[in-house]
Amino acid sequence: MNPLQLLISTISGFVGIYLVLLFIRILLSWFPTIDWLNPPFSILTQLTDPYLNIFRSFIPPLGGLDFSAILAILALQLLKSALEQVQVSVAMQNSLLG
Repeated sequence: MNPLQLLISTISGFVGIYLVLLFIRILLSWFPTIDWLNPPFSILTQLTDPYLNIFRSFIPPLGGLDFSAILAILALQLLKSALEQVQVSVAMQNSLLG
């Protein structure tokens, strides 16, 4: 595996882990009794809110529902898919060259 494939694979793995963290954050937001200042929840908030805030600036919550999270997840899934396509293309190019 060449360095470019390793880099793409690492970024794709990171995006996959971040998607899981976003899903957990969104699911936990349905429980109003959660204290977001407690350590496990505050860490999750610190990791995910900066990314979610980008999309919240475009789509504010409507009627208490945060639709920006859907757009945020969609963007990450598109990025992950694009990275996987690039990884396949680099692997094919490497197999043709050598």
